[in-house]
Amino acid sequence: MSVESTTGPLTTESGAPVGDNQNSETAGIGGPGLIQDQLLIEKLAHFNRERIPERIVHARGAGAYGTFTVTADVTRYTRAAFLSEVGKQTETFLRFSTVAGNLGSADAVRDPRGFALKFYTEEGNYDLVGNNTPVFFIKDAIKFPDFIHTQKRDPYTGSQEADNVWDFWGLSPEATHQVTWLFGDRGIPASYRHMNGYGSHTFQWNNEAGEVFWVKYHFKTDQGIKNLTTSEAAETSGLDPDSHQRDLRESIERGDFPSWTVQVQIMPAAEAADYRFNPFDLTKVWPHEDYPPIEIGKLELNRNPQNIFAEVEQSIFSPHHFVPGIGPSPDKMLQGRLFAYGDAHRYRVGINGDHLPVNRPHATEARSHGRDGALYDGRHAGQKNYEPNSFGGPVETGRPLWQPAAVTGPTGEHVAPSHAEDDDFVQAGTLYRLMAEDEKERLIDNLAGFIAQVSRDDIAQRAIENFRKADADYGKRLETAVQALRG
Repeated sequence: MSVESTTGPLTTESGAPVGDNQNSETAGIGGPGLIQDQLLIEKLAHFNRERIPERIVHARGAGAYGTFTVTADVTRYTRAAFLSEVGKQTETFLRFSTVAGNLGSADAVRDPRGFALKFYTEEGNYDLVGNNTPVFFIKDAIKFPDFIHTQKRDPYTGSQEADNVWDFWGLSPEATHQVTWLFGDRGIPASYRHMNGYGSHTFQWNNEAGEVFWVKYHFKTDQGIKNLTTSEAAETSGLDPDSHQRDLRESIERGDFPSWTVQVQIMPAAEAADYRFNPFDLTKVWPHEDYPPIEIGKLELNRNPQNIFAEVEQSIFSPHHFVPGIGPSPDKMLQGRLFAYGDAHRYRVGINGDHLPVNRPHATEARSHGRDGALYDGRHAGQKNYEPNSFGGPVETGRPLWQPAAVTGPTGEHVAPSHAEDDDFVQAGTLYRLMAEDEKERLIDNLAGFIAQVSRDDIAQRAIENFRKADADYGKRLETAVQALRG
């Protein structure tokens, strides 16, 4: 990225040279200020408007540019051009984040981490918006605003309240799996470099022949998994609230480029209907013995942004940014996010946010008929702004990005279809039983310390019962620990 020249005189925003940037105009020596002072008014007005609305979720983040390199032939599964041959490289931008905290919160907290990746492909930008966990708390986007309200500040107290968190989780047993992830060892990564990333949702891949496959993405850190205990995180947050952002920036500055091995799980579309779990349920994983992860590439971060606001804060990601050969699935959380992410950025950054340097396509150009709006720069000049037209404007290809999905039955507020082994607890119990004894002890301690803060016994007991349904030992140990803390 080019850096603006600093030679020549200081000027106003309109380019007029500044004679005095130390003293504002006054009516005589020691007199009141004058509204005619162009520089003073301009500087204060610009300063008052330097911030845009922060993200409601994922406000606290850091990012870097990098390169994705294909390491395996996947053309039998997808016709995406950036995946078309082994060795092919694509520029990327990756934004890491926490979820619940605001822009000024600390990095080393117990919270999921966002893992939002933009591929600047020759067919347009492809955004993969995921987390550092393979699952999530809820399975339907209609519950998302309610869930986030429980994680944010209470409208009366102005603080996050244990009552709100555990009341919602206790009444939403589907959250049990993700809560077990969150309060386990991986709930507080030591750095952004030392954690995995996941697309989390199920996505469609389709090949040149029109065959459909369902896929899940995994980004396995090559630095190894490292985490912080609750006490280590508290100390780190107090001493260095910017710990994760600083670690990422400094590692790239010294040439220690972080990398991830990229894997996918692939399910032929015909197998989805009879799979033992609902393959589109965001609270579930596909066990690796059913669909082993296949390595397809390497992701390396190798360039820091030059301006955090311009490139990290104003970066926008939407799971609706697909390219030919990749598309959505019936995942009800994904379906809601297809709208919500783009809408959030149109509000925050503006209708022309896609044309900022960090967001616009880098390997091709956007050719649309969208015009005007805040910060429109006139890039289309006098071109026609409609289609079809007979003046040589861009035209449709006639080929959709993804394959259509067959649907049947009446419209309505339907519960997602249930599969043979679907319930809200089985995978949480499996995860618990996979943990070593010392991991289980830390998990119980972390959960009990938070549940013990709720004000009502019924909320605490309901929360415990969900973990008991996942595993009897899990629930028994947690109940004992909570009772000891609550007296």
